[in-house]
Amino acid sequence: MQGTNLQGMRVAILATDYFEQVELSEPKKALEAAGARTAIVAPKAGQIQGVNHVEKGDSFPVDLTLQQANPDEFDAVLLPGGALNADALRVQREAQEFVRRIDAAGKPIAVICHGPWLLVSAGLVRGRTLTSYHTIQDDIRNAGGNWVDQEVVRDRNWVSSRSPRDLPAFNRAMIELFAQSRVSARG
Repeated sequence: MQGTNLQGMRVAILATDYFEQVELSEPKKALEAAGARTAIVAPKAGQIQGVNHVEKGDSFPVDLTLQQANPDEFDAVLLPGGALNADALRVQREAQEFVRRIDAAGKPIAVICHGPWLLVSAGLVRGRTLTSYHTIQDDIRNAGGNWVDQEVVRDRNWVSSRSPRDLPAFNRAMIELFAQSRVSARG
């Protein structure tokens, strides 16, 4: 795909235990295939546990803890879902501050499923249009966001999707957003 070269781009993947595995593994694969360097950033060192819906999935190595990670050293963020992952991550002050700094710098954020909970808790959704897993639409609306039921939603530097079934469209939109942010950052 022309215009989708992410060579050298650093993408932080914020997650903790019980993330929806395919929502981390498939976007990570797509980003790396486009040339990006990804780093799994979690509250604790070691490994984080994935799930496939309610079944235990694979463990993934943590590259950096939230305390070690510096948002200034990353070009973009990916927030995978999984209800338990997103609920645990949203209360981490370091995770909230990380996404606030990424957003304040105008860097892109790709978020899927329950992932927007972190953006809600960080106070970032007011006035933004996004989608998510349908069960958290009230949280987004109550935080001042405009929730819509669409496969992919792009709002300025954010791209969001609802669930694993939207991954092909989500990955395309994420790569496109990240590539466009590189062009405008050089501009």
